[in-house]
Amino acid sequence: MEHYQEKAEKLKSKYRAQSFENGLSSEEAKKRLVEDGPNKIESKKTPKWKIFLRQFDNMITYILIAAMAMTLLVGDQTDTLVIGLVVVINAFIGYFQESNAADALAQIQQLLAAEATVYRDNTRSDIPASDLVKGDVVFLEAGDSVPADLRIVQAANLRIQESSLTGETDAVTKSEDDIAETKVPLADQSNMAFTSTSVTNGSGLGVVVATAAETEIGQISTAVAEAKPKETPMMKEIGNLGKGTSIGILIVAVILFILGLFLQIYSLPVLALAVVTMVVGSIPEGLPATTSVILALGVSDMAKNKKTIVKTLPAVETLGAVDVIATDKTGTLTKNEMTMTDIITKNEHYTLTGTGYAPTGDLQLAGKNTAPNVTIKQFLTAGFAANDTELDQDDDDVYQINGEPTDGAFLTAYYKVMGTKPDYESLDMLPFDSEYRYIARLVRDQATGEKLLYVKGSPDKIFEMVANNEQDFDQKYWLQRVEELAGSGKRVVAVGVTKVAGNVEEVTHELLAQGVDFLGLAGIIDPPRPEVIATLKQLNNAHVQVKMITGDSPVTASAIGQQLGLAEQIHAITGPQWDELDEKQRQQAAEKNQVFARTTPQNKLEIVEALEQSEKVTAMIGDGVNDAPALKTADIGVSMGVKGTDVARDAADMILTDDNFTTMGTAIKEGRRIYDNIKKSILFLLPTSFAEGLIVFFSILFDMPLPLTPSQLLWINMVSAVTIQFAFIFEPAESGIMNRKPRAHGQSMVTKHDVIQMIYVSIIIAVTGLFGHAVLLDQGASQAAASTLMVNIIIGGKIFYLFNIRTANFALSKDILANKKAFLVIGIMLLLQIILTYVPFMQELFSTTGVSVAAFILSLLSGVIVFIVVELDKLVRKIILKAE
Repeated sequence: MEHYQEKAEKLKSKYRAQSFENGLSSEEAKKRLVEDGPNKIESKKTPKWKIFLRQFDNMITYILIAAMAMTLLVGDQTDTLVIGLVVVINAFIGYFQESNAADALAQIQQLLAAEATVYRDNTRSDIPASDLVKGDVVFLEAGDSVPADLRIVQAANLRIQESSLTGETDAVTKSEDDIAETKVPLADQSNMAFTSTSVTNGSGLGVVVATAAETEIGQISTAVAEAKPKETPMMKEIGNLGKGTSIGILIVAVILFILGLFLQIYSLPVLALAVVTMVVGSIPEGLPATTSVILALGVSDMAKNKKTIVKTLPAVETLGAVDVIATDKTGTLTKNEMTMTDIITKNEHYTLTGTGYAPTGDLQLAGKNTAPNVTIKQFLTAGFAANDTELDQDDDDVYQINGEPTDGAFLTAYYKVMGTKPDYESLDMLPFDSEYRYIARLVRDQATGEKLLYVKGSPDKIFEMVANNEQDFDQKYWLQRVEELAGSGKRVVAVGVTKVAGNVEEVTHELLAQGVDFLGLAGIIDPPRPEVIATLKQLNNAHVQVKMITGDSPVTASAIGQQLGLAEQIHAITGPQWDELDEKQRQQAAEKNQVFARTTPQNKLEIVEALEQSEKVTAMIGDGVNDAPALKTADIGVSMGVKGTDVARDAADMILTDDNFTTMGTAIKEGRRIYDNIKKSILFLLPTSFAEGLIVFFSILFDMPLPLTPSQLLWINMVSAVTIQFAFIFEPAESGIMNRKPRAHGQSMVTKHDVIQMIYVSIIIAVTGLFGHAVLLDQGASQAAASTLMVNIIIGGKIFYLFNIRTANFALSKDILANKKAFLVIGIMLLLQIILTYVPFMQELFSTTGVSVAAFILSLLSGVIVFIVVELDKLVRKIILKAE
């Protein structure tokens, strides 16, 4: 938002001749409120009825509705009812899936402050934040939520927590100083305060330079609103497959209808019903329901056992296709708990073990535990005293800080080594300020009675104080040591101490400028999560790249990336460098670089878009408000469940309930397994549907009585298909699933061989069914009995084909027992077939009748033919592959 600097300087110049406390006049404020509108972010929600109606907007539903009209026209009310139920069930499945997506815009609206303290007509008063206008002078103090984007014009130790926008944990010190650069990253705009951030210390005045949609948070809201949900790769494939299949079936139906009229095979009403029956039989109307059931149960399993909540069903499968994971650094790849790892004194380089704020760890020298000497005790006491943060332990024995993370690292380090609080009396403190970049505390040592002044802060500032006290202090050498620590991704803080006279009661800059004794340097890092390193190795094996997007400096971010193992050689780019690139260069940069530093929310969105334009299926992980646009734009947005903001969780498709990046490895494996099983279920469903269509097609062509009614076909396609395909839900992941590459972008779900297999399986089932139907009619059986036998023959073919399709290996291998629940599912299907065949009300509804037990068993065993042929096909293919 570089343009803010220009706007702000103009406003500041306007006020130079008068006191800022004068503010705008009430008349001028009213005029601007009319011109610019209220300081609100509006959110629009799609009505529930619209969500429901658009579930009917697909090819399969159109065909089924047309079939309903035809059956109703010829007076077949039972079939009309059954087809109608199928349409409504599919619509409700889609509706509940889509309406579960939460509204991130509403959550952003809740972040806005309710009231603001402003100067108007030379009077300070509280007004609704929605009434703020550009040019208003706003007063800020600790505890306030910033109500609009402000140019700071007065600051007294003003510090603002901006993690929701920048992703960085430390509160930022603000000043009224001008910034010379025109293009400044969001995290470095030290003279700006942004809407929805929180004042942690001090007070100040700011002039409003942007309200409502023009603010940083408003632009995020706009980006979220404009980010259109995209179809997942698999849903595109299924949609294209369903559309292509439906069009093909309709073309055949039209040709058959014309042929029937020309040859006068049936009367017109009978011919129309026959064609409708063929269409209903061939259309895979169970496809949406089956896919949704497999996805829904996969989602349920992930929520229970894999600590992952997937909000939209197709998102779980998208995980399996992910090429790139773009992730936040702080709190995701790192612990978001600053930890002191190094203490460098004049004579030694010590290390501290343990990570996080829990005071567990040891002081080590040359890799061995050591007791603290006098210098170390002084160093740790100085860091503890020159501090304005508290370390607390909650009821769950979790250690948390109230204050600055860097200060918290000093408290934890003290307790690790010393155990109990230092014995001193605090007399005065000079708080940290960006103007001088250090913090100091005056204490009285209870044991000796001496007054000591402890100070810690930016090394260059502390070195100046030390040089005033120690003439031989080698600043050049120590600055090199600072660079070494910084180059390894550590934040460096210098610590000093000086004895003061007994009459000194106040800390002053002049007192510190007289000189201090140098105690040493602290190297502090937000440590990488150890478990993340192992997960990154797993993801590398799975050919999934990980990109780190952070507001941190490129040096620190690259060092963390190296420690994590993002790549053998880390390439980094900053937000300002990214802004200079054109669209093609951005695509190249997005692929080349592993680290994106000093980024803005807009940069995050653009990086995700560049990756997707390069045909990379992209997952975005984030937890802040600034991540929301990228989360919503990504193929799959992933938010943290514990530390994530409400906005991030609502914009995301998936939530990691344990805030653990390692869960992504598990989730991707699960996504691949679910995709494999959905593909198997589709390859299972289509040939059996085509077989039903072929049966009706041949019956019309050879002037035979229609062997199946539309309701019987829908029973086969919906009830039996969904029931049998429950077996695929429990199918375990194939071996080596996380060693293969993600499927190629645009790769078809159905291969040439799959098509060939579908053709011969559908022909076998159709011919077997027609043969059984004809034999029974020749023996004098009724049409209902012959139809019932045919239904059972088709179901028998499905059951045996299930074992074929479950594995690419031979079905009668050890793999047959890998999914024991498949046998339970088959048992349930057989029970349903018995009910369909022998229960009176089902006979009436589906035009079936009882057949002999021998005929029932024989009809099911007819599927053995399918089983044998498909297994022979597998054998032939294996022989050919070996020969090649």
